[in-house]
Amino acid sequence: MMFPMFKQLIVQMFRKPFTNPFPAKYAPKSMKKFMEDVEKGKAKINPPVEIPDEETFRGRILYDRDKCIGCQLCIKVCPSKAIEFKKEEKKIRIYIGRCIFCSQCNDICPTNALSMGNEFLLASDSKVNDELVVE
Repeated sequence: MMFPMFKQLIVQMFRKPFTNPFPAKYAPKSMKKFMEDVEKGKAKINPPVEIPDEETFRGRILYDRDKCIGCQLCIKVCPSKAIEFKKEEKKIRIYIGRCIFCSQCNDICPTNALSMGNEFLLASDSKVNDELVVE
């Protein structure tokens, strides 16, 4: 066959897409107005795609303060500098807005105080949002 990708192209034209039209079937003109309509009950949100494998999924970082010993290894391996050390408490603060969800901090933590959760809907219209800081 002269064009090996031609067969694949034809097959994919008739396949159902793998993506999910989230949060709405068609893109709204104003996302803020759409979310206000959802709160009032005028519009409905399509459910997000199910998490494929919960054991290996890398969502929001979970932090167990009681297990943390303040070794700061997580800070040293974080490529995005999303983790900050609080000297007075000998604990850490994680800025989810900076995190790239690489899971290196989880791998190096000697007490398993850090882990990856299943939450992935973390969008916010504010750069300084308390929900995007883990302490």
